[in-house]
Amino acid sequence: MQRTHGSPLFILVLVLALLLTSVASIFSLTTPARAAVSVAGLHVSGNQLLNGSGQVIRPVGVDRAGTEYECDASGNTNVFDGPTDITAINAMLSWDITAVRLPLNEDCWLGINGYPAGAYTASWYQQTIVNFVNTLTSYNVIVILDLHWNNSGTNQSNSQEPMPDLDHAPAFWTSVANTFKGNSSVIFDLYNEPYTKSWSCWLNGSTAAGASPCTDVPFAVAGMQTLVNTVRATGATNPIMLGGLAYANDMSQWLQYEPTDPDHNLIASTHIYNFNACNTVSCWASGIGTIASQVPVIAGEIGENDCADGFITTLMNWLDQQKIGYLAWAWDTYGCSSFPALISNYNGTPTAYGAGFKSHLAALGLGGGAITPTPSAPGVTITYQSSQWTGGFTANVTITNAGTVSYDGWTLQFTFPGDQHITTMWNGSYTQTGETVTITNVSYNGTIAGGQSISFGFQGTWTSNDTSPTTFLFNGASVS
Repeated sequence: MQRTHGSPLFILVLVLALLLTSVASIFSLTTPARAAVSVAGLHVSGNQLLNGSGQVIRPVGVDRAGTEYECDASGNTNVFDGPTDITAINAMLSWDITAVRLPLNEDCWLGINGYPAGAYTASWYQQTIVNFVNTLTSYNVIVILDLHWNNSGTNQSNSQEPMPDLDHAPAFWTSVANTFKGNSSVIFDLYNEPYTKSWSCWLNGSTAAGASPCTDVPFAVAGMQTLVNTVRATGATNPIMLGGLAYANDMSQWLQYEPTDPDHNLIASTHIYNFNACNTVSCWASGIGTIASQVPVIAGEIGENDCADGFITTLMNWLDQQKIGYLAWAWDTYGCSSFPALISNYNGTPTAYGAGFKSHLAALGLGGGAITPTPSAPGVTITYQSSQWTGGFTANVTITNAGTVSYDGWTLQFTFPGDQHITTMWNGSYTQTGETVTITNVSYNGTIAGGQSISFGFQGTWTSNDTSPTTFLFNGASVS
């Protein structure tokens, strides 16, 4: 091709091209990031999960382990394993997640069989879960609640069982569904990882230990149809997830045994790890792919135990192609091998395994990113007064509601600037992880009506610094 030099027309065209390129570059740099799609009003339509505006929703996020096992330890004061304040939530949001799955303990929620075993009640366990769920969904994050640990009769829920127990699982789901049926950003995952060998047992349950069709389960089983009916009997219309057999990895007959749901709001749930039997693209295509053509599918747990990300990257790429949601196990700090853990600390520093997951989510860009908390508790103020002596202190805190909204149940969170540690509290219940403190009402001071105040206090110890906190979160919202 012959070049043209020095032509006035050529120069004019060149200048215009450069200007257009510059404008395009400026536009691409200054265009704001796409806002995350609302997750309110979740419901199933055909093989898709939609929000209240009819937009397609694909939950992608993390499993937040701890709420199934922390409550079974004697003397434990924590519901969660690690912090759950706004800073901790922001660390999760910075990974561009759109969903968090919370494993629950049947006995701790119901307050039976000696659980919670730690220094708090079932009411405290429930309220702590409620507060965390409300905070997450207020920041446009889907929450999936899963019955993770259960047991029959007077046996304590401290491990995974083959199926939900008929003794307590219906009561558990009646309570959970009634508690969260008003929150349309919540999904119910009926049972973590069934491992009966019978699909008929999975669907229909049994009436006694070892009874047909659940001959391999040592207690009476609440089948999936029973639990779907239980949830719907409360009036809850929330979408329901159901995992298949072989620890939710075998989905081969899910469609054949799909329960009946009057609301048509069922989602197939699968768990996929590198050590599962179904761990290849061909297996996923023949099983999950077939189901996904008819009902929504969410991989409630994915992961690998080799401190690498090659397996989940292959899996996520396939799930992305099928438009299937997924959540990685788990947002905890137990190491990237046997657990496996996504993070090495609760600031969100990824493990070698977690790094691949984080970068993949960043490339997808489905989440809204970290948030700046804005007050949603108008009129609420906090007064913190402290007196100290060498090595000890006493604090009195007043929550004043000058607004018109009445608060029924409250949680106050703050982080000590110093190295204080609470030893005794009155008019409240507390947990402390490091310097982060979460305080919840007791039975007689949970309601703060407009124009009213409540007070509580505590005594503690300190070593080198007793600086008082000045930043507080009331029910997840920033207040002064």
